[in-house]
Amino acid sequence: MGRRTSSTRHVERSQAVVWLWPGVAGAVALAAALVLAQVRPEESSTVSRLAWPGGNDAASTMLQAIAAASISVITLTFSLTVVALQLASQQFSPRLLRDFMRDPWTKAVLAVLIATFAFSLTVLRGLRPDRPPPAAALLVAFVLGIASMAAVLGFISHLTRLLRVDTMMLSVHDEAARAIDTFYPSLGEPEPRRPDRSDPDWAAGTGVPATGSGFVRTVDVAALVRGAREHGAFVWIDTRPGDHVVTGTPLATVWAPDLDEHGHGELAERVRRAVVCGYERTVEQDAAFGFRQLTDIAVKALSPGINDPVTAAHCIGHTADLLVRLTGKWLGPTVHEDEEGTARAVVPDRDLRYYLDLVCGQVRRYGQGEPTVLAALLRMLRDVAAATRDSGHLQEVERQVRLILAEVPETMVEADTEQVHDLAERVRAAAAGDVRAAYRDRAGETRSI
Repeated sequence: MGRRTSSTRHVERSQAVVWLWPGVAGAVALAAALVLAQVRPEESSTVSRLAWPGGNDAASTMLQAIAAASISVITLTFSLTVVALQLASQQFSPRLLRDFMRDPWTKAVLAVLIATFAFSLTVLRGLRPDRPPPAAALLVAFVLGIASMAAVLGFISHLTRLLRVDTMMLSVHDEAARAIDTFYPSLGEPEPRRPDRSDPDWAAGTGVPATGSGFVRTVDVAALVRGAREHGAFVWIDTRPGDHVVTGTPLATVWAPDLDEHGHGELAERVRRAVVCGYERTVEQDAAFGFRQLTDIAVKALSPGINDPVTAAHCIGHTADLLVRLTGKWLGPTVHEDEEGTARAVVPDRDLRYYLDLVCGQVRRYGQGEPTVLAALLRMLRDVAAATRDSGHLQEVERQVRLILAEVPETMVEADTEQVHDLAERVRAAAAGDVRAAYRDRAGETRSI
């Protein structure tokens, strides 16, 4: 589990705030307009003729047109965004809405439009019939008007691409892959220290209950180790990012025999601050949230109202790549030490069984009557079996194969049943080390959808 700082968490939180960029852009535009409105060269000067060849009446007309158009397009942009959010929630997954809220394109376009509106309105307010027009401010307003039109056209193109299910799947996949690569050390690196008998007895510790409810978003390991070192303690975190905790349930356990009641209270409060909870899951330290989003899209695609098993198979393909990445990482709980090499904290983690159950469970149940979906799950397991030689991982793959075969209905036609069983045997061949035989087929039918 990587170490997180409080400043990083603030940055992550600000990424989901839609109004921040537009608000800052509007304030900057307002200040710039007040400054540039004071620059009023004589109308006969070369600078004035180049920047603004018209008079105050023409300037007023242009500024009114830009301000009116800006506020209209802002309304249109908000409307399109709301429609996109509603579509993503109903047809794909409500957990994808956070990605839309974090989309930099939407915030950048709104920032340009708000800046254009604020700048134009402020310059319009400063026009004086008895003074030369502010040529520099009018030139900037003209450029902002053109930029707003370009931004809106780009936003429409971006939104059209963003609403494609393939784009959504790729976005979720890439975010989950970054989380895996960031927080899981590769097998080529030294294995992280695991809890062992030399560590304090977990059962002898004092429980730290949660004082609020929500999803665990991040665990600030650096702050956790620092607090444990200062109090001469050892801390077990009883939850992991993505877990849902309820007030009063176990959050952590501390072993600190030399601390009095007051010291225990201080340490417990520092542990609670290190385990950051919120009302929604985030992917920063929770790679499983990416798997959950992809699984949601697959399950939604298998619903009777949509009935799109190919999209479900594509989702499974993305999760296959993520699972293969996980097989090349050290999974499991990690002991974190202080600068002196003393163990101070244990942060738990998920194992491969959890991820396989997350990906396969709902999909195999909802797609049990569709051989395309069952075959996609088995192809995914074949990829995982081919990528790992860990005996524990291979046992989990075999467990999933048996669960999938148990879901095959008796009403399925013989040809489809044979296809599913053939892929199951290919998974077992890959697990046995005969990878080429596992992938060899007649016309690519075991890789095609």
